[in-house]
Parts: sequence; C-alpha cells; structure tokens
Amino acid sequence: MSRNSSNEPPRPGSAQALLELSRTRMPFGKYKDRLLIDLPEPYVVWFAGKGFPKGKLGDMLRTVYEIKVNGLEYLFEPFRDR
Repeated sequence: MSRNSSNEPPRPGSAQALLELSRTRMPFGKYKDRLLIDLPEPYVVWFAGKGFPKGKLGDMLRTVYEIKVNGLEYLFEPFRDR
C-alpha cells in the first residue's frame, strides 16, 4: 500500500497534516466551531495541563499546542483564508 493512501492518516508535520489541522474545528466547549489553529494559546495550554482528549482530536490539539508554545504559528499562514 502506498504511503499516501487515503486510508492512512497524514504523517505528523506533513503538509497534509497541517492542511487537515487548518480545516478542523473544535467540536465542543467554549470555542466550539472555531478552527483549531485559531484557538487561543492559553486555552490550548490549559488542555495540555488538564490532558488532551483521546484519539485524533487529542493528537491534533497536541500538535497545535506544540506549534503555538514554540512560536511556530507562521506554519499556519499558508492555510489561512486571505
């Protein structure tokens, strides 16, 4: 099976993973329906302290956390609507 098979999740840090991250909305809570990349950093840090949800959403929030706390938010710029 090829590495780009639609059945396989995108590799973390890949352009495909960032694209998916940039299009995914928070499914619950105070910031429901906000794009994950637009979540406020304090909220993502709060999740890091509390514990990220299990599964794909948790993995995505963990990635957003790492990007935000390391000052790498410029990685999201190509994926934002202009």
